[in-house]
Amino acid sequence: MVDSVTSQILVSGPRNLVLKLTNYSDGTGETGVVKVNAAAFTPPLGTHLTVIGIDFSVQGMVARLQWDATIPVDMQLLAGYGSFDFRRFAGLTCPNVAGVTGNILMTTAGQVAGSSYDIVLRMRKNVSP
Repeated sequence: MVDSVTSQILVSGPRNLVLKLTNYSDGTGETGVVKVNAAAFTPPLGTHLTVIGIDFSVQGMVARLQWDATIPVDMQLLAGYGSFDFRRFAGLTCPNVAGVTGNILMTTAGQVAGSSYDIVLRMRKNVSP
């Protein structure tokens, strides 16, 4: 058996993108899984994506969000439950490092059977439609 995961687009307008990510783990976990594929949107987002908020409930594990690059760059570690609002400082932007793609990756750690997460990523598209 493998983890039961879903990614659902809640909003994809000309400016905003909101995704809901869920996982119910059998203990396997996830390693470097692409959760936001910047090239899959029209127009492609590339590195023009800003995370403006994260709402989360992570139980029995730690969820590690990273920007995809030659060496992935940590964005946020999530455990327990809570909410982050990054609008006060214009959000979390894609770093200017080697091999950056604009994709957002997920890796989990410490998971056991029955661990779970529900994460809502609120993002702003920084490209013209």
